[in-house]
Amino acid sequence: MPDTFARLVADRAEDDSPGLWFEERSWTWREVVAEARQRAGLLEQLRVEGPWHVGLAMENTAEHLLWWCAAAIAGATVVGVNPTRRGPELARDIAFTECQALVVDDSRRPLLDGLATGVPAARTLHVDEPGYAARLAAAVPLNLARAGDVAADAAYSLVFTSGTTSAPKAVVCTQGRMARIAGQQVERRGLTGGDVFYVVMPMFHSNAIMAGIAPAVRTGGRVVLRRRFSASAWLPDVRRHGVTFFNYVGKPLHYVLATPERPDDADNPLRIAFGNEASERDIAEFSRRFGCRVIDSFGSSEGEIHVMRTPETPPGSLGVAPEGTVVLDPETLRECPPARFDDAGVLLNAEEAVGEIVNTTGAALFEGYWNNPEAEARRLRHGWVWSGDLAYRDADGFFYFAGRSGDWLRVDGENVATAPIERLLGRFPAFSSVAVLAVPDEAVGDAVLAVAELEPGAAFDPDAFAAFLAAQPDLGTTWVPRYLRPVDALPRTATSKVVKRAIDTGLDGALERVGSSYRYAVRTDPRDPLALRG
Repeated sequence: MPDTFARLVADRAEDDSPGLWFEERSWTWREVVAEARQRAGLLEQLRVEGPWHVGLAMENTAEHLLWWCAAAIAGATVVGVNPTRRGPELARDIAFTECQALVVDDSRRPLLDGLATGVPAARTLHVDEPGYAARLAAAVPLNLARAGDVAADAAYSLVFTSGTTSAPKAVVCTQGRMARIAGQQVERRGLTGGDVFYVVMPMFHSNAIMAGIAPAVRTGGRVVLRRRFSASAWLPDVRRHGVTFFNYVGKPLHYVLATPERPDDADNPLRIAFGNEASERDIAEFSRRFGCRVIDSFGSSEGEIHVMRTPETPPGSLGVAPEGTVVLDPETLRECPPARFDDAGVLLNAEEAVGEIVNTTGAALFEGYWNNPEAEARRLRHGWVWSGDLAYRDADGFFYFAGRSGDWLRVDGENVATAPIERLLGRFPAFSSVAVLAVPDEAVGDAVLAVAELEPGAAFDPDAFAAFLAAQPDLGTTWVPRYLRPVDALPRTATSKVVKRAIDTGLDGALERVGSSYRYAVRTDPRDPLALRG
């Protein structure tokens, strides 16, 4: 297998099989590579001294994919510009990564107007302007032999982490790593040139490139692009284009399942839905309803942490990890003991069983963060890779997610991880997602605040919720929310990850637990977040 993504793209140069479909137009792989060569030639005209970084700020369009391929064969580094960032934060992302050039479309241009990105107007290409086509046509196509000169350790992409708990970091992915990912996806999923890859996750995110586009380039399968994900259009698109592989992050499965079910839903060509962070309920229901295999995994954007569900994975578990990935106590540096549960499934030893997911053998897999030695030092300690994710393992070695490194509460003198509470509360039928946060206890420590996103059209019934809690045999006494706030929507990233740092932990509009029931409570003294009245 070629050792760089540039060579994978170059290998498609004489492939006349269908390569790309977007909005009533199709390209063969030969045409895709020819278009990429043209853009790579234009890219060469824009190059100046310094890191060869190119920011792409576009929707999921053919133009966007062609620029990813152009950067690959030119040896340039793509910076995925995240449109959910705004103003100074967005300007900081572009300036921080030292972009020499920007490629933008009409959908993203208003976000960039007036920002101090450090990229001169002469090196900003607006693909929807009339002059762009003429400028592109005048460029000399890059000699494809140049793709063979691209080094495996050359940075191919800088993709910002989601920044759900802190400011995002720019994760480096080299040409070699992208080529390996493409090969691993093909081998593990049994993908071939006959597969059709439906890519609707935004291309500034690693999931779209690594899970969808890279294996398509490797196999010569067809990519079907859509500007934005649409739950109602999902099944018609799958049928129309013969989609066999669909990649996702977060809630797309849930959104598709919210569409009206029909008796013939399983009459479709889809074989595999591959992604991460879907709920167990959605995984099972999606597989049943659409007659496909759902492969949901847990991993890091940095590439060193990987946990995969197996057929034997128990409910609530992420699955198993390769040898060398363990749960460590960050203070003692010792492996945490296995979790113990009572007959109802309540975790009995959270304080000793919950630790950080650490890869003790995969430090070489971490390719670093752009210009962030402090973050690299935090991730690589004692020669190991520290994920920042909390977990515990059962006696059989199955991992259970317990939250991010900051997702701890101190309730009644006991350390409590948030993720198990969120999983349990997520069983309540009216809740689509739940975020658990700490608010100050009036005596000492923390109280549990659950902020629950309601299913579309659902009404919240406090009595039904109290009855639900009473019926859960595995609800630990310290897990019961003191406060519950129903909301229409939780703050999310573009890939549907909940952003906890953006959630207001004030208690206005919350319900307070009184005995075994809940009543509405509002803040009466703005100086005291715990001064409440019914």
